[in-house]
Amino acid sequence: MPVPPQQSKKQVREDQRAAKVAEYQRKQRAAKRNKVLAIVGASVGGAVVIGLVIALIAINTVPKVDPASISIQGLETWDDLPATHVATAVDYEAEYGMSPPAGGTHNGTWLNCGVYTEPQQNENAVHSLEHGAVWITYDATQVTGDDLTTLQNSVPKTYSLVSPYEGLPSPIVISAWGAQVELDGVDDPRIQQFVDKFWRSADLAEQGAACTGAIDGPGKIS
Repeated sequence: MPVPPQQSKKQVREDQRAAKVAEYQRKQRAAKRNKVLAIVGASVGGAVVIGLVIALIAINTVPKVDPASISIQGLETWDDLPATHVATAVDYEAEYGMSPPAGGTHNGTWLNCGVYTEPQQNENAVHSLEHGAVWITYDATQVTGDDLTTLQNSVPKTYSLVSPYEGLPSPIVISAWGAQVELDGVDDPRIQQFVDKFWRSADLAEQGAACTGAIDGPGKIS
């Protein structure tokens, strides 16, 4: 292997000088930053400085994931569901192949969002889904006690429904307009994934419409 040529004395001096200049510039920048912080601290007070730091941290945090990019195992979806208002009962399993329902023809009055301890009228709950709510239905024989409390607290306080439902294919089913997932239990991570993806979806025809001010079903506790 060839031996690299040694630097001349002139080259060594130039390298040393360049290193000193770089160090001097670094110190100058640091001094300037400290001066600015001192001026800000003196003029607006420590509390505001803390606020500015917090704001900078918030600005530099990772932005919320695009809902469209969230993939959920076992997700079932229905496209182009009708949103016709009717005053009669709807057989959602026969008409759309879904139980509990996740969209389709429904009653003209929505169910006020909240937590319920009794089963709710499908046609009213579906109207709430059209407004952007998510609906957690659970088997009351399997989800009880602390698990039920955990489930009731697992969804946002607005634009969400929680209620028991008979004949579910799994302990818990979570639904939104045109989307549904069968869940294994209250600790299933897909609950949060589903909420992140579908809660108050911007793709709905009535997105942003109220989820209050209509009717309360039986057994509402919050």
